[in-house]
Amino acid sequence: MLALIQTILLALDIYWWLLIASAVFSWLYAFNVVNPRNQVVGMIGNFLFRITEPALRPIRRFLPDLGGIDISPIILLLVIFFVRQFIITTIAPALL
Repeated sequence: MLALIQTILLALDIYWWLLIASAVFSWLYAFNVVNPRNQVVGMIGNFLFRITEPALRPIRRFLPDLGGIDISPIILLLVIFFVRQFIITTIAPALL
């Protein structure tokens, strides 16, 4: 059971960093720091978009329009943090 908990926590940690990378990449793209016509940049951006957008889209539906500011990644990072802490402090001690 410990291996399953550790695997879930690892998956949450990896997704945490993918969300941060996606947010940073979107900023770099928006401010023309990266060349969007570069094939490698396009592939990285497409990968990050496809991996994070399914989780961010439902959050965006409930958020009010804040102009050009997207806080859905911050909300999702808070949810991931909560789930991770819940697993560590509640579920893991009960199972071990």
